[in-house]
Amino acid sequence: MRKKLFVALIMALMVIPFLMGTATAKTLKIGSMGPLTGPYAADGNDIKNGVLCAIDVINDQGGVPGFDKIELFPQDTACDPRQAVAAANKLINLEVVGVIGAYCSSATIPASETLAEEDIIMITPASTNEKVTDRGLPYMFRMCGRDDDQAPAAVKFMKEALGAKTIFIVDDKTTYSQGLADGVDKAAREMGITVLGRDHVNQGDKDFSAVLTMAKDKNADVLYMSLQNHATGSLMAIQAKRLGLKSTIVSEDAMFHPNFISVAKDAAEGIYVTYGYTDKTTDAYKTFEKRFTAKYGKIGAYGTYAYDAAYSLLTAIKNAGSTEPAKVKAEMMKLDYDGASKHIKFKPNGDSGSSYVAFKIDGGEYKLYWTPENGIVK
Repeated sequence: MRKKLFVALIMALMVIPFLMGTATAKTLKIGSMGPLTGPYAADGNDIKNGVLCAIDVINDQGGVPGFDKIELFPQDTACDPRQAVAAANKLINLEVVGVIGAYCSSATIPASETLAEEDIIMITPASTNEKVTDRGLPYMFRMCGRDDDQAPAAVKFMKEALGAKTIFIVDDKTTYSQGLADGVDKAAREMGITVLGRDHVNQGDKDFSAVLTMAKDKNADVLYMSLQNHATGSLMAIQAKRLGLKSTIVSEDAMFHPNFISVAKDAAEGIYVTYGYTDKTTDAYKTFEKRFTAKYGKIGAYGTYAYDAAYSLLTAIKNAGSTEPAKVKAEMMKLDYDGASKHIKFKPNGDSGSSYVAFKIDGGEYKLYWTPENGIVK
């Protein structure tokens, strides 16, 4: 009997440290939201992978004090408002302390309202519609630029660099693309560029012959292609080339993705896209680039912004020494540093500013072509 009691005591002593360790182990939970399946999956996975890179870098820097690990819970929104709200509710139930996402403005806006009910910080790396940060939600932040910054910059580029006098505009009726097209339409009229026409396509369309024939007949100096996703854009570019469209094609940040070029191939040559300027010579960008390309390959349009969004969130939590929303937000507002994508300093409404420039697709690469400050890059 004594022997059995002795063995039981030894086993109990061995189990106690294990149980204590389990009880004290803490996981910092954060979420990401984006289209992980469907036609926008490349962008959604870029966002997820950008966040994972930030977690790796923060861990290399010693992690977040008080937590044994940082865990990401990525959610698929499919750019659908209802699925985005469901994803937000799932992240609330998982008790995440912050969310990086979403991609489509039409998903970010309703999801952010759900997260706001629980005071959960949300930082979008990709949603550019003005309403994202103009609704006064106290815990809504944006790492990318805004449509009302991009649209005037795009029209300024068309007028000054391309000498455009006429434009034809097409969008796909999404919150993002239609809002940006509205801004281009307005800015073009204000800057003296004649809008010869405007038409719409639907998400999921494969045949754009009708709208492209109309654009060809109008023969505007510029066809402005405002589309939700590069998969649709590449198809439209291919069909425009086959049709013999003479207008110069100018598009937006959604087309700033290596997949747009890899699919459109020769049809992408000579197309211009506007996107936020990133200085790729900085140490911050090189740290991100090395990590991302080694694990995930080519960097997509929003991987860099997602990295900066997650890095900012985790840094704010570290500086706050807390996950309490008000304290983390206070530290977010104090951030003032050079990120991988740009210099990061949040404005009172949660925006972080923008620096839209124009790239030209040349030789299968995006090459910086024009900046608002200096004009055409020599």
